[in-house]
Amino acid sequence: MSFYFIPILIFGFIILFSGIFTVKQQTSAIVERFGKFLSTRNSGLHFKIPVFDRITGRINLKIQQLDVLVETKTKDDVFVRLKISVQFQVIKEKVYDAFYKLENPHDQITSYVFDVVRAEVPKMKLDDVFERKDDVAIAVKQELNEAMINYGYDIIKTLVTDIDPDAQVKEAMNRINAAEREKVAAEYEAEAERIKIVAKARAEAESKRLQGQGIADQRREIARGLEESVDVLNNVGINSQEASALIVVTQHYDTLQSIGEHVNSNLILLPNSPQAGSDMLNNMIASFTASNQIGEEMKKQNAKKGIGKNSEEKK
Repeated sequence: MSFYFIPILIFGFIILFSGIFTVKQQTSAIVERFGKFLSTRNSGLHFKIPVFDRITGRINLKIQQLDVLVETKTKDDVFVRLKISVQFQVIKEKVYDAFYKLENPHDQITSYVFDVVRAEVPKMKLDDVFERKDDVAIAVKQELNEAMINYGYDIIKTLVTDIDPDAQVKEAMNRINAAEREKVAAEYEAEAERIKIVAKARAEAESKRLQGQGIADQRREIARGLEESVDVLNNVGINSQEASALIVVTQHYDTLQSIGEHVNSNLILLPNSPQAGSDMLNNMIASFTASNQIGEEMKKQNAKKGIGKNSEEKK
């Protein structure tokens, strides 16, 4: 008797334990009895009647993401591929609708995304698609929410994660961008060159002004020196003509002396005519003679002054 009881007991334990099951966190299990919906079980340890009840399926309650690639045409007849990322979640209170009302939710979400994108993007130009991609995402989210909420799905977020025009269009856009940047760079270079030229012209003008002022001051001082020299010579009995000749000769020899101080320097004097050269030489000799005479006269006058001074001291 006990021999037959043990297999029955083991079989009973197997049946009993088959009725125990667990459900993971953020998951719901669908339990049916004889093919009819019985209940949904959330995370934790649960029991079902063996043989009569069975787990038909499990629903993921986590936020999921579905990436949809859509190819469409813009208002300016450019074909472009958009990648729409849809983040959705099964509503916990509507697990029954999510499991029984939709055969393949991913395909149906994809169909809605295609429908919305191909209705919105043809209204925009290519540049507007890049600038207003958030408008496309919002339109997709609104359309999906209205359609999928009845099936137990909540659309959390939709994102336009990629916009990929045709390769030739991208190449043309890159060329336009490069040309625009080269134009801006050329404008900046021209402006910099203009600033350099203006600054250089101003510097040269200031330099010329200062140089002219220096030359004017130099000539003014030279004229003042010559005037004083002539006055000194006039005081000792030399007329203006002789004084001018003496100053010219003195400056002439000062110039020769300055030139001679430099190594490997040559000086060539070319008079306009032999007569002019002869006149210049005669004038120089006359000037030297006058200078010597002036010197001798000044010595005599100084000597007379000295004799008179000594006689007065003796008296």
